[in-house]
Amino acid sequence: MKTNYKIAIYSGSIPSTTFIERLILGLSNKKYQVYLFGFRKQYIKYTSSIKVVAYRNTKFYKSLHLLKYSLLLVLFKRKEKQELDTILKSQSQNALLDKMKCYPVLWHKPDVFHVQWAKNIEYWSWVQKFNIKLVLSLRGAHINYSPIADPILADMYRTYFPIVDGFHAVSKAIGIEAEKYGASPEKIKVVYSGLDLNTFKDLPDVKHLNFNIISVGRSHWKKGYNYALDACSILKKNKIPFTYTIVGAGGYLELIYQIKDLGLQEDVILLNSLSSDEVKKAMKSASVLLLPSVEEGIANVVLEAMASGTLVLTTNCGGMEEVVENEVNGFLCPIRDSSSIAEQIMKIIELPEEKKKLILNRAKETISNQHTEEQMVNGMLKIYEYMLKGNQYE
Repeated sequence: MKTNYKIAIYSGSIPSTTFIERLILGLSNKKYQVYLFGFRKQYIKYTSSIKVVAYRNTKFYKSLHLLKYSLLLVLFKRKEKQELDTILKSQSQNALLDKMKCYPVLWHKPDVFHVQWAKNIEYWSWVQKFNIKLVLSLRGAHINYSPIADPILADMYRTYFPIVDGFHAVSKAIGIEAEKYGASPEKIKVVYSGLDLNTFKDLPDVKHLNFNIISVGRSHWKKGYNYALDACSILKKNKIPFTYTIVGAGGYLELIYQIKDLGLQEDVILLNSLSSDEVKKAMKSASVLLLPSVEEGIANVVLEAMASGTLVLTTNCGGMEEVVENEVNGFLCPIRDSSSIAEQIMKIIELPEEKKKLILNRAKETISNQHTEEQMVNGMLKIYEYMLKGNQYE
């Protein structure tokens, strides 16, 4: 039986998200050859077991990329090229850009093609025609609310989810959502995001004198920052001294106006995005990491806060209940409930030191037990091997 399998991890851009980059590096230490297709945002030097098949985002390099793989297919895989051209034409994807993306995949012909974003599944469904196994990751917005807001997208999911070979779900909750669109539960495997725990060992343990609340994430309605600010208003009315910092929301007008309306200009700080290392340091120095989201899969920022030794308060959105157990390893509150957020923060402020240490230790145990890089990589390998070696999860 073949053992030197080729696994393509596709997100469309190189490098990609933190999860994908960790997965790529983890797989490179195993027996698999990893392929990355897409456009190169910046140069990353990977190990020899990671093959980058990328183009630069200029007209010249795109043309060169297309010419190279067009010639290779014409010379050595003419029949398969003709078949792919017919498929692309039937799907109204006969543009040069589509050929530039698809031809390299057909030429290298990986054993598994792992698509990271559900909205792209129709585009890449053709790989199955060439005996390439198709894996789809189930992530936050693409599953939780995009198909609800877009009936056409929901219909597309119902057409293609039943024929996908295997699914990677970032949480149990999101796997259940995918079943509503025809994803077979037998083909879904939950693999949680994994952290490199070594990166949290040497963080400076410097806490602010004031009670410092921090949130991290882009400015988007699903992040629930408006509810967090209303909670801050409740804290201020109760004369609770605090500082609330939102990293990633710098210049967001809606929040700026809300802060002014609530009279929180001296209490709330909006920062632009920070580097990964800067975020870790900021979380480590905070009194509590607040995730006020309306929708999430499982937020990496919560996992990182738990690993770094910072208390976590999160809404019970998405899969967060799979990680955080209220008053055991963190704190939970309902979504869209500013009063509950404020009540939990006041409870955390009054938390006895002994109880606080117990919760922090349990949080670190949770990360060690189910969110390490090794666990993540091994979980993904099981998905690939499920398809390649007999379709049975152990």
